[in-house]
Amino acid sequence: MFDSLIRYSLSNRGFVPLLLLGLVGSGLFSLARLPIDAVPDITNTQVMAMTSAPALGPEEVEQFITIPVENAMNGIPRIKEVRSFSQFGISGVTIVFEDGTDIYWARQQVGERLDQARTSIPQEFGQPEMGPIATGLGEVFQFQLRNAEGSPNPRSLMELRTILDWEVARRLKSVPGVVEVNALGGELKTYEVELDPNRLLARGIALNQVYEAIRRNNLNAGGGYIQRNGELRVIRGVGLIDSLKDLEEVVLATTGGGTPIYVRDVGTVRFAPMLRHGAATRDGRGEAVTAIVYLLAGENGRVVVDRIKRKVEEIQCELPEGVVIDAYYDRSVFIEKTIGTVARNLAEGGVLVVAVLLILLGDLRAGLIVALAIPLSMLFAGNLMLAFGIAGSLMSLGAIDFGLIVDSAVIVIENCVRHLAHADPRRRARDVIRRATLEVRRPVVFGVAIITMVHLPILALQGVEGKMFRPMALTVIFALTGSLLLSLTATPVLASYFLRPGTAKRDTALVRWAKRAYEPVLRRALRRPVAVALAAVVGFAACIPVALGLGGEFIPQLDEGDLIIAQTRPASASLNEGIADATRLERALRDAFPDEVRAVISRIGRPEIGLEAAGVNLTDTWVLVNEPGAWTRVRSKDELIDAIDATCKRVIPGTSYSFSQPIELRINEMLSGVRADLGIGIFGEDFDVLQQKADAIAAVLRAIPGSTGVKAQALGGLPFLRIEVDRDRISRHGIDAADVLDAVAALGGKMVGQVVEGQRRFALQVRFGAQYRNDIETIRTLKIADPQGRMIPLEDLAEIRLEDDTYEIWRKDRRRRITVQANVRGRDLAGFVAEAQRWVAAEVPLPRGYTLEWVGTFENLQSATRHLRLVVPLAQALIFLLLYSTFHSIRLGALIFLSVPLGAIGGVLALWVRGLSFSISAGVGFIALSGVAVLDGLVLIAAIRHLTEEGVAVLEAVHDASMMRLRPILMTGLVASLGFVPMAFSRGPGAEVQRPLATVVIGGLITSMLLKLVVLPAIYPWFDPGPPAP
Repeated sequence: MFDSLIRYSLSNRGFVPLLLLGLVGSGLFSLARLPIDAVPDITNTQVMAMTSAPALGPEEVEQFITIPVENAMNGIPRIKEVRSFSQFGISGVTIVFEDGTDIYWARQQVGERLDQARTSIPQEFGQPEMGPIATGLGEVFQFQLRNAEGSPNPRSLMELRTILDWEVARRLKSVPGVVEVNALGGELKTYEVELDPNRLLARGIALNQVYEAIRRNNLNAGGGYIQRNGELRVIRGVGLIDSLKDLEEVVLATTGGGTPIYVRDVGTVRFAPMLRHGAATRDGRGEAVTAIVYLLAGENGRVVVDRIKRKVEEIQCELPEGVVIDAYYDRSVFIEKTIGTVARNLAEGGVLVVAVLLILLGDLRAGLIVALAIPLSMLFAGNLMLAFGIAGSLMSLGAIDFGLIVDSAVIVIENCVRHLAHADPRRRARDVIRRATLEVRRPVVFGVAIITMVHLPILALQGVEGKMFRPMALTVIFALTGSLLLSLTATPVLASYFLRPGTAKRDTALVRWAKRAYEPVLRRALRRPVAVALAAVVGFAACIPVALGLGGEFIPQLDEGDLIIAQTRPASASLNEGIADATRLERALRDAFPDEVRAVISRIGRPEIGLEAAGVNLTDTWVLVNEPGAWTRVRSKDELIDAIDATCKRVIPGTSYSFSQPIELRINEMLSGVRADLGIGIFGEDFDVLQQKADAIAAVLRAIPGSTGVKAQALGGLPFLRIEVDRDRISRHGIDAADVLDAVAALGGKMVGQVVEGQRRFALQVRFGAQYRNDIETIRTLKIADPQGRMIPLEDLAEIRLEDDTYEIWRKDRRRRITVQANVRGRDLAGFVAEAQRWVAAEVPLPRGYTLEWVGTFENLQSATRHLRLVVPLAQALIFLLLYSTFHSIRLGALIFLSVPLGAIGGVLALWVRGLSFSISAGVGFIALSGVAVLDGLVLIAAIRHLTEEGVAVLEAVHDASMMRLRPILMTGLVASLGFVPMAFSRGPGAEVQRPLATVVIGGLITSMLLKLVVLPAIYPWFDPGPPAP
């Protein structure tokens, strides 16, 4: 097939340039439409069921809502795990499905089961609803709505929040690809009746009278229609409240003399904020009104952010004068920086590859023909990436080595140049090139097949590691396929146009120098094969302990630039304290790092109507960082984190701090349910035992070098004012429990309806005045009317006491769980986990019925390692079969396979010298290295075998073939390694992930190339003695 393709291309060479133009056009079109993101979306398929239950405490939420929802999920196919949390007034159940499950099918299944769960949950406790389609890369755009600098009429926090909710957020939700806009900060506007219990008592008005009167005076009614004089006239009654004045004039009762008692007579009607569960602050200037725009799972992040920014510009023009949308986080900036790093590395690598080709080939035209394979192969890959739905990202594009891409073209053009150099000038170049191309077609095809096969194990990876690295493997395979087709079609055709017989130089000065240096080394190696083999074995054996001591991690931490400081205060900490602490910390960071930090934004707790697992004691502080070139006080990111950590502990001592990054934090939370590198889940039923063991494990982790931000989840510590209805007492007074609970609800705000202002809707709530709800003794004296109108103190109807209760309850797979989490800095994660597991097993025994679970990114490393241990040997076996089909010799196949450990020596040493741990990125580097090493070994052994089959003595054949193949081996080794040099030493965003891979390939190719040219020739006679010398 390939013979026919080569002959057809050269016989119809005028047609090939037309095909290349078509490839260029289609490739450019595909690249323009290709989705672009910084990293692949590795989020699992999950659906969250959320329930708001303001009347229930954590244990009641667990009992009445969380457990029924969990039980309803039983029997849904493809569920991997079920996680849940129960806090005061809120339940969240996360159902995680197996990879590959369609998210819309999963939501359909969960939705059907939620219908069943609603039947077992009392209506008054709340009803579960599904959350938005979430993704770890979802938080793509964040902004503050603020007053313009120097605005003459600054708007209040309530006004700004109202504008955000009803004018900005609603329109942003209409942007294609946006799934949610989550606002936090400011004050959520409500119509409030602030009651005075004394005035209620003086007028003999019961609390439920207020509720019922407002409900009955906030209605519309339909009266059907009448027909008159041939016309239809619709009848409608309008009685909705639409102003504070309407609310004030609602009649509650009348006096004996017929005088109406209005709402205004028993309280104050005003606009007031809804009870807050969170807030936002910025730059130490106090509270702010902020929002996060979330990306719909599966959408193109960069495109959606562009749409958002265009919509923001449109909205800004229509906002009230003096109100500004101030964006402070834009994911597209990070995407552009990361893709810029990839593009810069590829461009620099391409320049190095072309330069080496020109130097070693010594022919400008030949070098440019080979170099043309780079853009054409990339365009070919771009077409297939778009067809297969693979986004351009750090992973899919970052591992491409132009040296590997041009290998096929190098072999073809090098052989063409060599044949043309010795050809009769009178012969047609096309005939010489056809013969030269046909001569190397087998090693070219086999070479690409080998490199493709070594990437097949990556395609077999599952879970997070599969989502991360499969796009990379597919992109490499696409590019290699394109390079193979081009090397057998476009390369010989272009060579026939631009190269002529007898005009090419035989060897460049560099190649001649290399041959002069290499030949004496080769002769000595051929004379002392035992010493050479022994040296290689010793070198490989010496690398084993080095490899075992490298440590392990899933992938190197991707430097996103910005930081998140997760802070945990005691469960009893108030919202106002959180706002004050955040403001103080922001001001300290801006003052301490004016050149390093450009903005600091804190998000305390959760939105008023949000359903996140965040109490007011939790704060996420976003530290937005300037480019490192502007830094003056620190030199590296680690130094900056250390300095910020010291500042935090100085400004707000006694608070637990942990450092993360925006994408990293979100993905960790969604994948494992913990917001750190490592989480240790302790499963059991007794809260006291769980807390005791969690504290003990946290103490063990703090003593292990490398741990930071160690934090044991606190189950208790939240003070509750418990108002427990006394059935005997209320029965004596003829009062229902609902009457007592209505009074309790009025402490926080009892919702009795809505007020509609045009398209806006605001809650209408009834609440006791602040002076009556913020003091326990005053609460005790609140009066409740009995059927005879007598006012009974609350303390005579209920047991009122202050007590500590459970703060939150977390569950996984229907068992209670408490979590200890920690971040790891300054050492490899796998080594830390192994040491921690030994210490925890020795120091913290668990009672019967209690178990541990270790979760975090190290699980991905373990999973990937297990898969690779199974699949890599299978791929290597396929390669061996391919080699056997070439030489029909097991011994020669084994000899070529010795190239792999020779390359591994350099890869291991390179990681050790650079202080890098083993990671899946490095593992992918070893996989790619094995392919190139086997390919070069194949080229050398094939040349030796060819000479021995022609009757040349084996030692002479080894010598001549090694000298003849020195240039192609040097070319393939140098271009492959130099193509990775920019990746190995780049410092741009995203370079951390590419660095181990590039380091392994460069180090491995250097040792592989040098040792292969010495070790394989020296020991070849052991594997193939050949015919006896004459």
